[in-house]
Amino acid sequence: MAQYFLTVPGDAAAEPTLASLHETDPAELAALVAAVGRVNAALHEAGAFVHAGGLHPPSTAVTVDATGAEAEQIPGPFASADQYVSGFWIIDVPDREAALSWAGRCSAAARSRIEVRALQG
Repeated sequence: MAQYFLTVPGDAAAEPTLASLHETDPAELAALVAAVGRVNAALHEAGAFVHAGGLHPPSTAVTVDATGAEAEQIPGPFASADQYVSGFWIIDVPDREAALSWAGRCSAAARSRIEVRALQG
């Protein structure tokens, strides 16, 4: 078995806020949450689920750099980009093809592209 990191991209230009969440259609949000819940349940049932979660937006990040004499805390992400990781799954599956198959299901549920990368063993 191999573990894979499935990431959900977010658009940095449309970084979510509490205000933007309130602007989301409640029925659409409920449908999205239910679809992701079904995929998570299927991953659990298949024994492939390791962990999943959503991340707060990049504006909440702090980068810690302890490569010098003293640790430095720098507000913001370590890299600037037009997209960021907004959520993820870690799955444990037999091979790359199984990971890609699950990524397809995650993509449909999350209504987003999904990046698939193997974790180093």
